[in-house]
Amino acid sequence: MVRRMARGAALTALMALASGCSDTITTPTTTPVQTTDTFNGTLTPANSNVHSFITLTGGRVTATLTSVGPDSAQTVGFSLGTYNSTTGICTVVFDNPAALQTTAQFNATASTLGFYCVRVYDNGSVKTLTDAGTVTGDNPFTYTITVSHP
Repeated sequence: MVRRMARGAALTALMALASGCSDTITTPTTTPVQTTDTFNGTLTPANSNVHSFITLTGGRVTATLTSVGPDSAQTVGFSLGTYNSTTGICTVVFDNPAALQTTAQFNATASTLGFYCVRVYDNGSVKTLTDAGTVTGDNPFTYTITVSHP
């Protein structure tokens, strides 16, 4: 009986000691390191090009249509979305069907590690430039997209 009482007293003392101590563990918050990817390509009439990238953590994603040519005043379709690496499909989340060089930008937040994509497509302007003789084999319709992501 005395043993049981001693064990009970020891257990009670341990529980009181454990409840009196509170070590709060705080995980330091770090700002994700941003990576910049640059995608260049040639856009042909009635087509689209998809470029994929991977975010390593959650954070800000910024996609900018940096340049288009040969005529920087022409618009193209520009999209940002999620990418299925198994099927190669870019599911559009944000779209600008009349994107202009440098003014077309998407700002989004990636929640976690994931596959994302940008897409540029002919909204009719590439075909129009080709029909007018502005875009030719020697003078193709080109673009540059810059993506900053975690």
